[in-house]
Amino acid sequence: MAKTEDTKNYLDPKTLDKIKRLEVRARLVVEGFITGQHRSPYNGLAIEFAAHREYAPGDDLRHIDWKVWSKTDRLYIKEYEEETNLKCHLLVDCSKSMRYGEESGWSKFDYAATAAASLGYLMQQQQDSVGMVTFSNQIDTTTKASSHPSHLKKIIHQLQETQPDNQTDINDPFMALAAKIRGRGMICLFSDLFLDPEQLGKSLQQFRLRRHEVIVFHVMHHDELEFPFQENTLFKGMEADAQLHTEPRALRDSYMKAVDEYMTRVKQICATAGIDHVLIDTSQPLGEVLSSYLAFRSKSRRKLV
Repeated sequence: MAKTEDTKNYLDPKTLDKIKRLEVRARLVVEGFITGQHRSPYNGLAIEFAAHREYAPGDDLRHIDWKVWSKTDRLYIKEYEEETNLKCHLLVDCSKSMRYGEESGWSKFDYAATAAASLGYLMQQQQDSVGMVTFSNQIDTTTKASSHPSHLKKIIHQLQETQPDNQTDINDPFMALAAKIRGRGMICLFSDLFLDPEQLGKSLQQFRLRRHEVIVFHVMHHDELEFPFQENTLFKGMEADAQLHTEPRALRDSYMKAVDEYMTRVKQICATAGIDHVLIDTSQPLGEVLSSYLAFRSKSRRKLV
């Protein structure tokens, strides 16, 4: 959201408390490993130096580059291609429709941002790398993946500075992202998915073809799921210049049918592509939604081992 005196804290303590004892474990083979957590497709192969990064408390002292220290008097860690942990990219929808709900409290974007920040925090606790992209009908901002302890602050700052705008269109942005993201990892999408389901399927398939694991966090306001309106209401389009003044009870049955068909189709598309679909209803405590899903992932992985 735009920076104001009451900037929201997307790293919600209550949400983190719900999920901090659970682990995010990639079900697919990912590039890099943490012993006992992530399986590497490169076990037994020669490793190649990738880059330096500044030492952080808890890093293995065996990987300090003492030659660099002797020249700079600063500690740097050698990173190797095989030792790069899971890379998780958070894709956060910041189109206009994500602003719904802001007049009564937290918007859909606020819920999406809190969910993204919470998962980013958890991934970094596992020493995994986290990056973020905000998008609407284009890529708005990009924060490269990193496992540095201070990196999450950059992600949260960017979320707090984001002002949802423009229409939702993932075709071109996701095509560009799929080409840029190197190596296999995890893609977490946070969006209300206000777009054509077939377009959604084709766009997400770009990541699956590159062997990324994809999780869709489908953020919907409770009003959109239940249509609770009773009195004559003026409905205004958030991404289209249209409005309708009507008696909502006359529309509820047809609206609910359309929503049910839409949700069913989205779930089918995700299931066919091997993508997890997680519905986030803004009326439910976010911590419970995330902890329930992460527990489900943990159980599913144990069945596969």
